[in-house]
Amino acid sequence: MAKYRIAWLPGDGVGVDVMDASKIVLDKIKLDAEYIHGDIGWEFWCKEGNPLPDRTCKLLKETDCALFGAITSKPKEEAQAELVPALKDKGLTYASPIVRLRQEFDLRTNKRPCKAYDGNPLNYRDNIDITVFRENTEDLYAGVEFYPLPKKLSAVMAELHKKAKRFAEMPEDEVALSCRLVTRTASRNIIRDAFEFAKANGKKSVTIVEKPNVLRETSGLFCREGRKVAQEYPGINLEETNIDAMCMWLIKNPMDYEVLVTTNMFGDIISDLCAQLVGGLGFASSGNIGDKYAVFEPTHGSAPKYAGMNKVNPLATMLAAKLMLEYLGEKNSAERLEAAIAAVIKEGKVRTYDMGGKATTTEMAKAVADKL
Repeated sequence: MAKYRIAWLPGDGVGVDVMDASKIVLDKIKLDAEYIHGDIGWEFWCKEGNPLPDRTCKLLKETDCALFGAITSKPKEEAQAELVPALKDKGLTYASPIVRLRQEFDLRTNKRPCKAYDGNPLNYRDNIDITVFRENTEDLYAGVEFYPLPKKLSAVMAELHKKAKRFAEMPEDEVALSCRLVTRTASRNIIRDAFEFAKANGKKSVTIVEKPNVLRETSGLFCREGRKVAQEYPGINLEETNIDAMCMWLIKNPMDYEVLVTTNMFGDIISDLCAQLVGGLGFASSGNIGDKYAVFEPTHGSAPKYAGMNKVNPLATMLAAKLMLEYLGEKNSAERLEAAIAAVIKEGKVRTYDMGGKATTTEMAKAVADKL
């Protein structure tokens, strides 16, 4: 029996291509694992009205972790139009399966390394090495939304807060509401994860990225908890900056930052910015990590126009596999895989179209495998 059971979730579009490429390098590493296919993504929304079928959730509960490719996500109106006729009148609402996975399995920590590998022609600057820690289960992505705004809710809001009065006086269909929910426990957890990472990897600073001067209660709570946690790590400097200023400083002085930690939506934004500093989404990996389970993925979308063309860059998925190996305790294999990826990038002989080359997805995978 294999040592590990890994849920294999290709998803949509190029997810299949990049996962096939990653399997080439995992096979070369000879990871002692059984890879079990799971259904997820747009196809299953269209056919079944559920992009994350119950059978897939059951599979995840029976495995050690999951490697995930990519999904197609569309606005509510387009999603409804794609349903098969038998499902259109059932009042189904599309929700991102990866967001649902994070919430149902309490994958509270989203870890996104952004590293500039030597020789990458897409690097904004060399020597950038930033890791973003993004809280993964709450904030504006908690999915607590209302439209139209119920009169009962607007009345309570107006009663409790004078600034809500003008919205309560508007017609119901004039107002949409998304709730930003930030808890003390989740804030402490993600901030402590960031400090633990900094401590384990010799990082000198952790930067909280929020907006407490405007979002006084939610960002304020996050920052206050950050200061408390920081007292447990006297050798690591705590810095605080606003999300808007952070975007500017990352362009101006990206080497000044090592570890960033923030809430869900700000983390989504800032990690994409950091990804572009080191070559774009083709190099951006992500680990969704909880106390009992983890799902690893590239951060790019499904790029349906390239699906099946064997064209896209698979390195982000391979770097996600590297994070998976670390999670499983396979440190040596993780180091070998990253070294092989770095060697191929530095050598520059094999490059996919985004890097200015003509190599296929499979050719990139074989080049990395040859370095293992």
